[in-house]
Amino acid sequence: MSQQKTSPLKTYFDELEETNGDDECREWLDSLFDARAELATFVATRREGRGTGTYVELLKGSFNFSFRYTFSDGRPDTFIRFPKPGHTATAYRDEKVTNEVQVMEYLRQHTDIPIPRIHSWGLTADSPHNLGPFIIVDYVTGTLLSTILKQPDEEDLYLNPNIDNTLLDKIYFQIARYLLQISHLTFPKIGAISKDNTSNTSNTWHVPNRPLTYNMNELVTVSGYPADKWPTTPFDRTSDYLASLANEHLTHLWTQRNLADDPDIAQNRFIARHRFKQLISKYYPTENEPFILFCDDMRPSNMLIDPKTLQITAVLDLEFTNAMPAGFSYDPPWWLLLSGPEVWLERCALDEFLKLYEPRMEQFLHALARVEREIEYNQPGHLSLSARMRGSWSTGRFWFDYAARKSFDVDLVYWATLHSAGTGIEGLDEKARAELEPFKRMKMEQLKAYKEEYSARFSSAI
Repeated sequence: MSQQKTSPLKTYFDELEETNGDDECREWLDSLFDARAELATFVATRREGRGTGTYVELLKGSFNFSFRYTFSDGRPDTFIRFPKPGHTATAYRDEKVTNEVQVMEYLRQHTDIPIPRIHSWGLTADSPHNLGPFIIVDYVTGTLLSTILKQPDEEDLYLNPNIDNTLLDKIYFQIARYLLQISHLTFPKIGAISKDNTSNTSNTWHVPNRPLTYNMNELVTVSGYPADKWPTTPFDRTSDYLASLANEHLTHLWTQRNLADDPDIAQNRFIARHRFKQLISKYYPTENEPFILFCDDMRPSNMLIDPKTLQITAVLDLEFTNAMPAGFSYDPPWWLLLSGPEVWLERCALDEFLKLYEPRMEQFLHALARVEREIEYNQPGHLSLSARMRGSWSTGRFWFDYAARKSFDVDLVYWATLHSAGTGIEGLDEKARAELEPFKRMKMEQLKAYKEEYSARFSSAI
């Protein structure tokens, strides 16, 4: 890929917070490995069959750590998965696992998406030595789909530019079928779904809890975001939820100490995040859309595929899936180049992104339209999902929605795709304009204190 100037608005994590999380995770991993043999017995008691468990291998991801076990009774292997403290917000690990289990059960009931079967799950209090909440599921064989799709010999995750279109069509068709099924599953609120357990025979699902999102987890683990600023209940209206996301961006702006290297960057971020909030009514002028399950992280890196048949064998890691504004599900997938658009925007390469992305988007939408024809999807008076995705792209709502979910990238996306001439400082309201200069001074004071703390911590470690 061509090298271009790096954007000054690239957002860095708070390395002090990130190091704290790594230290917490490292200490926890020692306890987990010490319990590896004990966990074999624990897993055996929570699955069908009576076989003795034997450790096979470890499996690690960004947020989770798993042990795979095989059993003497010949039944399928299983693995037990724990969210990693420090990489998953420790205070929210029970909430994360509870939400994910509910989503997995719901999708197994209502779709043909290949979701691994859950044998057992529990909260921190249910685990040996309080290691954390866990899920015990069938081990599914397969290769990560991203491995099949990525550019060979490239350290970063980029779609292979020479990939066979027939192969890609087959994969897109399967994923399009999953997304179409999900788009039909609606809920009355925005938040985490749960099965109504008021009776043993109930199969009713509702939205009793707040949304716990990928962005929330990132903010609390690598930015120093104050936990008392999170929502505590579900949302009834799209506009209220989007306002909450815009406020998340603003709180992040004020609290992460190393977010601006100089006053100009501080000002650009301030304008971007205040102007973003003003754009809500432009991209969501009405409140009459349903709420649909949406997973920020449903992408090839979390899917397994049989490399011989090219059939997807499992969709994994459905944490941070919630009932969300329908518009999020009506956007074309952000991951069609495997890496997100911010990778290009950081290099001021929007044109390059568009040149690469739009042909793949067309290919995906053709696959989706083929799925719609094959299942004879037709609702009089309603647009098809493929038409809605085209509309999202043509109006720019794709970019607004992406920025809404990405506190670390909202500034990049705003200035590259959402900003219009004449809406800089003059586009701010009177209150925001009055706050700007004190804000810039405060960010420079924060940065100075951050650098001093960073230097004291890491220089002493050398």
